[in-house]
Amino acid sequence: MSRAEASPLLGGAAPTNTYKTLSRDSLDSLGPAELTASAILSTYTKLEKSLKPERPKQSSLVTIFSVWNTIMGSSLLTMAWGVERAGLPAALILVAFMAALCLYTAYVLLRVNKHHGSDSCEVPALCRTLLGRWAEVLAHMFSLLVLLGANIVYWILITNFLYFTVNYFVDLHSSNTTEYNMTLLCPRHVNQSLLLAEPVEEVSPYWGLHSTVPMYVALIVFPLLNFRNVSFFTKFNSLGTLSVVYLLIFVLVKGYSWGIHLPPLDTRPVRNAAVLSGMLALSFYIHNIIITIMSNNARQDKNGRDLTIAFLLVTVTYTLVGAVFYICFPLAKSCIEDNILNNFDMHDIMTAVARILLLFQVVTVYPLVAYMLRTEAILLLPLKETRTLTIVINLSIMTMCVLVACFCPSIGTIIRYTGAVSGLVHVFALPSLLQVRSLQLRGRLTWWKTLFYAAIVAFGALNLLMQFFINE
Repeated sequence: MSRAEASPLLGGAAPTNTYKTLSRDSLDSLGPAELTASAILSTYTKLEKSLKPERPKQSSLVTIFSVWNTIMGSSLLTMAWGVERAGLPAALILVAFMAALCLYTAYVLLRVNKHHGSDSCEVPALCRTLLGRWAEVLAHMFSLLVLLGANIVYWILITNFLYFTVNYFVDLHSSNTTEYNMTLLCPRHVNQSLLLAEPVEEVSPYWGLHSTVPMYVALIVFPLLNFRNVSFFTKFNSLGTLSVVYLLIFVLVKGYSWGIHLPPLDTRPVRNAAVLSGMLALSFYIHNIIITIMSNNARQDKNGRDLTIAFLLVTVTYTLVGAVFYICFPLAKSCIEDNILNNFDMHDIMTAVARILLLFQVVTVYPLVAYMLRTEAILLLPLKETRTLTIVINLSIMTMCVLVACFCPSIGTIIRYTGAVSGLVHVFALPSLLQVRSLQLRGRLTWWKTLFYAAIVAFGALNLLMQFFINE
């Protein structure tokens, strides 16, 4: 597809005809293996004009659960790790504070769009209208960053799930599953494992979690990246909601079986809470797609209420998974991994089911994310899309993913840095700048309002800065 054929919409980073094969319903259902579904969906915000006829409005209940399902991401697996790094009291306060702040800035975007945009408008278009071309480019660039982070995290998760799933079936008939189902692992402190269980050792130089398996994943994924019609993969998006529900049940069942194991009073440095705040900036990130989702609400006068309820549900979900796992985890809390499934022996039946379910879902979602990243990159450069260029970009993405999966396979670290950087731009800075400009144009800007929104931007900058002063 040439640049001339792209026909960009609203200032546009995306062509109308590129996304006609995908429905809005299938896009709204993406999750939760996503780094954050809103980051993935942001590339598709221009789709609305290409849908004919226009979709009917949806009820408040459908809108609420659409927002809930869209926000939920892979940070669900890392939430207990974030709670451990921040400490339970600070974590509970921080989750509530970040939820409220991200809810407010998302609502600000809805208010700005009401005065200066339209139902098919989105953040980049608002940036161009109110702030100029530089802000539009900035919005697109950091959406690209989030998509790249999503690709890397997906690759690490696929590698992890594939490795342990294969090992599970290989050892299925030679292990005592009753014993292993009671086993917890502390990969960072082997001697603290229950029942003296050792972490899984590499059984072959040709089958290593951080050496060969990331490259084997390329053999599976590369053919999928070259599908011309990626709408095939949207048929599996219902697994997103199923995965969230299963993980909730998984944590509640495990927590009930362990009982409560409260740690002593936490005296860790306060700056470590920035680990969780960086993650949460991405965990509550829906800002690039919120206008499109809420424009489908039949009760536009209830957008504020419905958005608040959706954020409340997300907050409760994160709190349940993170706090319950942390409170009930019977080993030293420092043993909690940034992927909670790594704390369980691979023979644990519930863990094996979770990995199989998530493996299938992430493998089907990854081609969508890579496709959006590739399309966004081609349009931003700009370049003429050819078969050769597509293959080169796919190979470049996969090479980067393999390298990170081999040498820095920490999804928690990737999520917190990506969240802090993209959060500064999309969650804190752009909504604040757009609101200030909107108030100025409407003659309602005061000094204290300017100071208030400047403080939001300063918080986002501080959140990013603190990521470099964490005790690992």
